[in-house]
Amino acid sequence: MRALDIMTPSVVTATPDMTIHDAARLFVDNRISGMPVVDANGKVVGIVSQGDLLHRVETDTCRGKRSWWLELLSSSPREQAARYVKEHGHVVGDVMCDQVISIPEDMPLQQIADLMERRHLKRVPVLKDGKLVGIVSRSNLIRALASVALAVDSASHDDVSLRNAIVLEMHGQRWALPKQGVLVKDGVAHLWGVIESEEEKRAIRIAAEGVAGVKRVESHLVFPSVMPSL
Repeated sequence: MRALDIMTPSVVTATPDMTIHDAARLFVDNRISGMPVVDANGKVVGIVSQGDLLHRVETDTCRGKRSWWLELLSSSPREQAARYVKEHGHVVGDVMCDQVISIPEDMPLQQIADLMERRHLKRVPVLKDGKLVGIVSRSNLIRALASVALAVDSASHDDVSLRNAIVLEMHGQRWALPKQGVLVKDGVAHLWGVIESEEEKRAIRIAAEGVAGVKRVESHLVFPSVMPSL
């Protein structure tokens, strides 16, 4: 599997000039813990997470409330200034992390997992031609593991044969799904991936439906997310 096979294509984003209150509301309303920050041209310029909003003057959770001697021993003036900005900044651009690590849509899951572990990342934006097309989080990786494990554990010999037949039917086509994007359970074909057109979606479905023995096709194919104009 690759990033495009498991990523969340509908990405909730913030802008650098969005207020802290509005960003907090996006977290709550969308039940997310982090989101990319994009500029007026749709370029990813940062990442903001719930962790960036934990210590805020509005909620009286500023770490500056600690004893003055602890502050003196534990941080430099530069660190104190950066912390003040985090706790008192008015817009997302003040508190976001501007060191963005992104991945291409064709990056294999093993490389994504290694990157997230090595850099202690909880989520990573997926870019295509410099534009945001999705986001991969740790939960995306866990869901991929669960779906593959379920398919492997419960697949009968016939299911494996059907899966191979579907992949073979699409072989050589530019719109073909990778083998990891095709799962078959009890004769029902589940198709996962990101497609560029309705024609591709239709062709993939027809290829699966045309394999003798396939009872039904469940399409989980999605289009890349389109960034709204800002």
